[in-house]
Amino acid sequence: MALAVSVVVRYRKAVTYGVHALLAALETARVEHELRLGTTPEETAGHIRDSRADQVLTLWSFYSPDAGAMAAELAAVKELSGGRGLHIAGGVHATAEPQQVIDAGWDLAGIGEGESTIIALVRALREDAPLTTVPGLAIRDADGVALRTRPAPQLPLDAFPSFVGRNGPIEITRGCRYTCRFCQTPFMFGGQFRHRSVGSVREHVRGMVERGLKDIRFITPTSLSYGSPGPDPDLGAVEELLAGVKEELPPHGRVFFGSFPSEVRPEHVTPEAMRLLKRYVANDNLIIGAQSGSDRVLAASGRGHDTSPVRDAVRIAVEHGFRPNVDFIFGMPGEDETDQAASLRLAADLAELGARIHTHTFMPLPGTPWRDAEPAFIPLTTMRELDRLAQRGDAYGHWRKQAEHSARLAETARAYPRRARRRRA
Repeated sequence: MALAVSVVVRYRKAVTYGVHALLAALETARVEHELRLGTTPEETAGHIRDSRADQVLTLWSFYSPDAGAMAAELAAVKELSGGRGLHIAGGVHATAEPQQVIDAGWDLAGIGEGESTIIALVRALREDAPLTTVPGLAIRDADGVALRTRPAPQLPLDAFPSFVGRNGPIEITRGCRYTCRFCQTPFMFGGQFRHRSVGSVREHVRGMVERGLKDIRFITPTSLSYGSPGPDPDLGAVEELLAGVKEELPPHGRVFFGSFPSEVRPEHVTPEAMRLLKRYVANDNLIIGAQSGSDRVLAASGRGHDTSPVRDAVRIAVEHGFRPNVDFIFGMPGEDETDQAASLRLAADLAELGARIHTHTFMPLPGTPWRDAEPAFIPLTTMRELDRLAQRGDAYGHWRKQAEHSARLAETARAYPRRARRRRA
């Protein structure tokens, strides 16, 4: 007889998109389980403590800057719930740093894409099977070492929905061929694009319309790469997607594309692309990734473009009625005062053209080639200029808070040096 399994989710607004995908996978696979969402540590602990199921599995997902705060929450939840059940951490941080996650108190770390793993894990708990049979896990052994099971497969994006019976941005692309050295996306999901089919997207939209939704947004690392396997946009595929979504929407429905939570690469911003977007989208802003005003830093970071298309992208976007929000990262490895001055000059020039500057501080994120880099250093002169841009309304961002995260992440990287060999379960 199968055991009853209760799945408790530490449900946080910051990570709902990924959680919805995992829950959709469980529902699609028809794996029987009880589901409870904990919106606070206390509520989460109460669900664990009060469950009558034979097995309780608690899901946690978080980004690297949140790892310390989530470890503190985990300790509180364990104390309040009497230490019952298994706790698993998933997402980019757990994938990159499973040993740190295990040391912080989690019983399991999910490594890589979680849909296949969560299905196999809940089935194993129902059947009381060894967890070593579950792909995509790191499991604490008797000595506290994170032992890895076999890798979870990377399936076509249509294999699972973005969500079932819920709402949110629809993930249309996973993986990224632009392997920027500061970004976790290609190193978690692979260095090639996997696109969701237009048919699958339309099915999501139909369900959202039935639930009364009228605004559609998308998750993708680079919007205008939809449907393309390589560096050049396939505007025919983009138009098929947008036109198909519009057909599913009521007359007052709106499509948002190229705005949060997705962005546009500067070299993809062409008059033809902007005219296409104008025919279909409701957003009046575009997120454009510039990242630096220094060609030297851009080359070192693996961005795949220099500064010249950034200026062109802002000018073209403005000419077609969009306000560009342009991302800049300050303090990248090897960046000196000359490079930062170049970034500040470019940011000021773009603001004059009509852009807003979204400022970031470099963070040595786990799983990236720059994981072991020194934390960002932002000189006082740069800080003052960023503040001046913000006071004029030309810049915004949480770069000061990210500077604090950067220092903590660097400390963690030093405490957990890269391992040459990984033990298998």
